[in-house]
Amino acid sequence: MNENNIKELSIQINLNGLSFCILNKGSNTIEFLKTIAFANKLNPSDVLNHLKAELSSNTVFSEDFDAVLVIHQNELATLVPKALYDDKNKADYLKFNSKILRTDFITEDEIVVNESINVYVPYVNINNYIFDTFGEFVYKHASSVLIDTILQKEATKEDPIVYINSNKNTIEVFVVTKGQLQLFNVFEYHSKEDFIYYILFVFEQLKLDVETTLIKLSGDIDKDDELYTILYTYVRHIELISTDFNFTISDTVEAKKLHQHYLILNSF
Repeated sequence: MNENNIKELSIQINLNGLSFCILNKGSNTIEFLKTIAFANKLNPSDVLNHLKAELSSNTVFSEDFDAVLVIHQNELATLVPKALYDDKNKADYLKFNSKILRTDFITEDEIVVNESINVYVPYVNINNYIFDTFGEFVYKHASSVLIDTILQKEATKEDPIVYINSNKNTIEVFVVTKGQLQLFNVFEYHSKEDFIYYILFVFEQLKLDVETTLIKLSGDIDKDDELYTILYTYVRHIELISTDFNFTISDTVEAKKLHQHYLILNSF
């Protein structure tokens, strides 16, 4: 393969939507970035139909990719310290905070930066289709990518910081203090009141000060959103997360709101 045309593809799978990103490794440039939002939350079978339609209709996906990554984004995940982890107990770890079925396939990611194991349920039908389409590929849980990214970029910060990655109807919340992950959880919300309730609940449980603790936002949220407005009503220090990536963005890509694509852009 031409060294100047080595490309990697990341696909983010959520029951509320899909995201796609292509990085040209030769030029170190993001050449393609697209998000598809569904009107309603779908089941994995319907999501697969949307994925098939997009991959077959867009010529950018017919190219050769040096690597393909699938990011499974759902609430079916839990962290276990590596020192305590036993592969035989995957279902037991997960069932305490997730509704799983006896037939669910359970797997894990190792997060080296904080010596933990992320146990989760991937969308097997998606994985099977990706393998049939592209051959060998890698898959991870969305929280594994976010935890690794946040801890590596924020390891030097002393004061606690709350990170919120917002999606349609769910938020992933991370609290980092002195480079250590204090909390990770996923909350489902259906109104701005639900949204702020869960955030203030986290502040209360960890005894964080709403006047001094910083919140960094990524994902489907912006300064003119009702979620941002209600958050700023109760918490004093809020900012959009830094999007200082080590690659350039092609002129053909809409690059104004890169914080909304923070997860997939940090998957390479």
